[in-house]
This record gives sequence, C-alpha cells and structure tokens, in this order.
Amino acid sequence: MRLKEKVALITGAARGIGLQIAKRFLEHGATVILTDKVSLPFEISELGDNAYFMQLDVTQDTHWKQTLDWVSKQFSGLDVLVNNAGITGFEEFPEAHDPENFSIEAWEHVHATNLLGVALGCKYAIGAMKTRVSGSIVNISSRSGLVGIPAAAAYASSKAAIRNHTKSVALYCAEKGYPIRCNSVHPGAIFTPMWAQMLPTDPEELDVAKAAIAADVPLKVMGEPDDVAYACIYLASDESKYVTGIELNIDGGLLAGTSARPQN
Repeated sequence: MRLKEKVALITGAARGIGLQIAKRFLEHGATVILTDKVSLPFEISELGDNAYFMQLDVTQDTHWKQTLDWVSKQFSGLDVLVNNAGITGFEEFPEAHDPENFSIEAWEHVHATNLLGVALGCKYAIGAMKTRVSGSIVNISSRSGLVGIPAAAAYASSKAAIRNHTKSVALYCAEKGYPIRCNSVHPGAIFTPMWAQMLPTDPEELDVAKAAIAADVPLKVMGEPDDVAYACIYLASDESKYVTGIELNIDGGLLAGTSARPQN
C-alpha cells in the first residue's frame, strides 16, 4: 500500500500505459481519477470503489480547470498527477512527419496534446497540490525525448520539451517552497496500443516485428506497461521524497550506449 490515502489523477487512462498505471495505483491504496478524451471501454465500477472517471481533453484549459475544481471539492486537493496522455500523430495525419515534409497542422496537433497538455496539467496541479503535505507530478515523456527520430519529428520534439519543462516545474516549485516534486519518465519500446497501430496485425508477422524491435534492445525484449507503472508508483510515493527534476529511463538499456560501440 505504497500510495495509501493519496489522491491521483491520470490522463490518457482509457488504455495502454495510462490504464495500467491506474490499476497499479489502485492496488497500492490510492484514490484514482482516470481521465481521457474518449470514454472508457468498460464500466469504471469494475476497478472498485476508489476509481472515478472524467472526460478530459488535455489541450483545453477550461477542461483542466473544471476537472481540478471537481477534484479539489471532492477530495480537498490532489497528491499525484500523471501526465500520460500522448499521441504520435500518425493515426490522425498519415502523411510524412519528417523534418522536410511535415505539415503545420500535424505539427501543431501533436504539440497541443503532448506538450500543451502536460503544461496545463502541471499548471493546475500546482494549484491543487501546494497546500497538501506533499505532491508529485509525473510527466510521461519518451526515449524519443532524448534522441532524434527522423520519421517522427513532431513527436520527438514534443517529448523533448516535456523533459525540459519537467525541470522548470521542479525548480519553480522548489523555489516557491511548495511541497511538490516533478519528474519525467522515458519509456522505450513498450508494447501498447500506440505501438500496435504501427505494427502488423497478423499474429505471425507481429511476432516477427516485435522480435526485430527487441533485437536492438540490450535486454532483448520489448517492455510492458507494468514496467512504466511500477516506476510511476515509486515517483508518486513518499519513497522518492528527495527526487525531483530527474528523467527516469524505462528502456531495457537502449540509451545506455550506442550500436557503434568498440568491440574490445
């Protein structure tokens, strides 16, 4: 029960990593508000009495204000925010996303969700957390926020900006004397619905594609949503009370070195 009596809000929680974080937080004693732009594909009651759901478009300032106003009235504040909502942009804009051929519309759409959504979440969470005993903001970035991704320039740019904004928030809260920590998490190859939409649907072809991805990972496997969820439990809990402004890589060792390494 590492999150006992904590109130947590998670964005992008209808599926994938966000949903798994919500489930693990509930197991560890938190009251969890799952939010997403779309409806849940199941009844919220299936997750138990401490789970709530609210529709939230993270790009809309008014949505954030209404959501945090409700949370503050219902629970007298917020202890944990996980800014997980994010998109690649490929589904909405199937055209090229490279630095030479991207469209302005696609670029702005990706940044609105991935970056503005995180910035607004931090903004309203600070107000809801600063009078609490402690607060933790966890921003889900990506391995792509630390290295360039030629075929997904907007995605990489937005995720890199999340890493930097996390540090600004961490230092701002420290300077103000607010009991709020802010850290970013950088998943690598985690098999989720977001990854699935970029991979073959045929089971045999999917296994081949996943094996090819895993071959480039030092640990030789793709990660699972739980790998990210347990990292978030640590950052959300009081166990990490002296940790702020960091980036935590969950990537099987992918960023630990380079493929062009010396052999001896």
